[in-house]
Amino acid sequence: MTKERTDAPARFFEAEAAGLRWLGEAQAAGGARVARVASVRPGRIALERIHDGRPTEDAARAFGAALAVTHAAGAAAFGAPPDGWDGPIFIGRRPLPVADETQWGLFYARDRILPYLGIAVDAGSVTSTQLPVIREAVDRVAAGEFDDDEPPARIHGDLWNGNLLWDARGGVLIDPAAHGGHRETDLAMLALFGAPFLDELVTGYDAARPLRAGWRDRIPLHQLHPLAVHAAGYGPAYGRALADAARATLAL
Repeated sequence: MTKERTDAPARFFEAEAAGLRWLGEAQAAGGARVARVASVRPGRIALERIHDGRPTEDAARAFGAALAVTHAAGAAAFGAPPDGWDGPIFIGRRPLPVADETQWGLFYARDRILPYLGIAVDAGSVTSTQLPVIREAVDRVAAGEFDDDEPPARIHGDLWNGNLLWDARGGVLIDPAAHGGHRETDLAMLALFGAPFLDELVTGYDAARPLRAGWRDRIPLHQLHPLAVHAAGYGPAYGRALADAARATLAL
């Protein structure tokens, strides 16, 4: 599988390779499989070919357990890039800010929601009616209202269904926006865009590393980031979804 972009930002595919390497370091301990990088250079990355397979309930449970191991491998801080990587990171084609934070809420509000909220407002995807409730939710996140004792997790960062492939051996991760984040964020993104046998995947995850009580209620909180990113680029439907997630966050 080869991807090329003549207009790729500097170190774009190199950042992807660094994220795959970092996530892949957990494989030896039972972490999630990642696509192996065959080669990378400016404007081009080649990955091992993943032969399409059909996901099963057993494979989903096994992937969930493996993802828990990857998350537990940890990160230096909230917002930290992959170890040893000193370049930019991206989500899709947009830059993703790096940080060195000990407080998750401050990092999440400042570096994962607000940069894309401004773009969404300028694009007309978030209206003046929707903006106040979103701002209120972001302010409460930044104030630490939803902080907990979870350490920075080694997360994929863009874990929608299209970045989780399946072959005869199970799930395989591609296209990460890997960084130090909250483990519930990866699960919330899978819930947002759907994944085969998601309930079984979560069952496997929870058996390997139990989730904190109330995690399902916090899904909208952890969807604020991907919804802000999508509102910045994909129109008013995501602005409406972002406002709905903000209201659900305020109701926690």
